[in-house]
Amino acid sequence: MQSPLELADAMSQIAVIRRTLARTETFRGYRSLTVAWTSLFAFLGAAIQIVWVPSPLETPAKYLTVWIGLAAIGQVFSGLEILVRARRSPSTLTRQLSWLAVEQFLPCLLVGAAVTWGIASYAVEQLWLLPGLWSLVFGLGVSASARLLPREVIWVAVWYLVTGCIVLAVARGPYACSPWAMVLTFGIGQAAISCILYWRLEKSYDTQTE
Repeated sequence: MQSPLELADAMSQIAVIRRTLARTETFRGYRSLTVAWTSLFAFLGAAIQIVWVPSPLETPAKYLTVWIGLAAIGQVFSGLEILVRARRSPSTLTRQLSWLAVEQFLPCLLVGAAVTWGIASYAVEQLWLLPGLWSLVFGLGVSASARLLPREVIWVAVWYLVTGCIVLAVARGPYACSPWAMVLTFGIGQAAISCILYWRLEKSYDTQTE
């Protein structure tokens, strides 16, 4: 009969094995439709900015309200979807995989929030930096998550990093905080991820189960 110490050690080893297995699995908690909505949010935000915030550098609060609001809605939708699917799944590995996906992406959200708060609170004259920085930080988050997703997703991470650099270099002066910067980065980037998720996970899964 095993002692409590041996039993605790065995349980710990099982947890490590499950976590290792989770790192080698493909995460199916991100759905193409939800990601597609976040892409549309970029286009919606651009339209709202054109009408409601024609001079973002003069009205930074309005600019931040538009983009932070839409980003928050998108992340809430994605987070709730992951949570619901994890709670409904009878598989411990699926729940472990869901938590691992959150762990990998959460740092980029926290860094993005910190950068936004810092510039908005102490360097609002540098507001023009935010679209490019958002893209760079999000690209790092996508890169960290790529190991759980189809391999093509890494190219979307590269897209975010490259376009983020382009926006930082170009979107200044009269082009500062251009709404098209968000369309170029997040609008196209999220649309690409949505297509990859559909064709590599959802479509292929449906074909296999027919």
